[in-house]
Amino acid sequence: MKNLSKLRKIANLLIQGLIFTATYIFIYKQVFYKTNLPGLISTLQDDLTQSGFQNQLVIIMTLMVVNWCIEAYKWKYLIGKVEHVGFFKACQAVLTGVSISSFTPNRVGEFFGRVFILKKASPVEGILITIVGSISQLLVTVISGSIALLIFMPYYLHDAPYSHGYLYYGISALVFVLDVLLLALFFNISILATLKERILQNRLKKMQRFFRIFAFYHNRELAAVIMLSLTRYLVFSTQFYLLLRLFDVNIPYLNALVLISLIYFIMAIIPTIALTELGIRGSVALYFFGLYFEKFPLVEGMGHAGVFAASTILWMINLGLPALIGTIFVFRLQFFRKTE
Repeated sequence: MKNLSKLRKIANLLIQGLIFTATYIFIYKQVFYKTNLPGLISTLQDDLTQSGFQNQLVIIMTLMVVNWCIEAYKWKYLIGKVEHVGFFKACQAVLTGVSISSFTPNRVGEFFGRVFILKKASPVEGILITIVGSISQLLVTVISGSIALLIFMPYYLHDAPYSHGYLYYGISALVFVLDVLLLALFFNISILATLKERILQNRLKKMQRFFRIFAFYHNRELAAVIMLSLTRYLVFSTQFYLLLRLFDVNIPYLNALVLISLIYFIMAIIPTIALTELGIRGSVALYFFGLYFEKFPLVEGMGHAGVFAASTILWMINLGLPALIGTIFVFRLQFFRKTE
């Protein structure tokens, strides 16, 4: 028994060490090998000495803290159904999740990074509850992106047959129906528990008890989760806009919000590993902002270079830095424990 306990401790430490090492290796490769870091530094070199630039950068960094604090509070709010978690511990869980998600496809590691910091709740319950929070954020991204697409098409793709006339109205109606359906499904997420019971019946009874968590949340609570996700969405969208302005990409806020919403929408539906996402995010941003520049050429400003710099810095601030901070808490994860 003692030997088994010792083996578990060694295995736990090895997994923690692997996560710590993998996070640093992936971020190092991304920053130093897949980014034009010298060009980015030369771009920032002169600006960093200016007080106005520094003040704006402080605001953007503060919004990064606000962004992840909202996510931590949302997770704390959701996980409270199965285990009481303090706000600071929720922040640790979220940042640890960012670390593990940095080298896993579509950030699935985020779920495991959070649940293994729990003391009492089952990891399966923790993962399912974390999925509820992720679905709410994805829902906000998809609905915002689909609305932005309907605004984008007639203004920037006016030559395309689907950007005007009956075809456009048909697409608009379809988007509206799909968005309403997605919202309806989210607010009736408890139906998953009922369906699971009917499908499984007497089979896999152990799994049935996990799916009951979908019945824990009432519409008022789910509406609060959606509002938190929307607030977070506005925070990191505003960060992107401020970075664009910081790099002299002079574009009205509403125009930028449409393009930013489309970028997040595309990023949400493309299968990626979070670190390779940096290059994809830059390419997607350049494509959509390139269409804007064709229609409204910049009189002054950095144009494409500014968009790429803003996209890169945003990734470093919102994902790269939190992932590095999260490695501090990786050694608090317990992968082998008994649950109540």
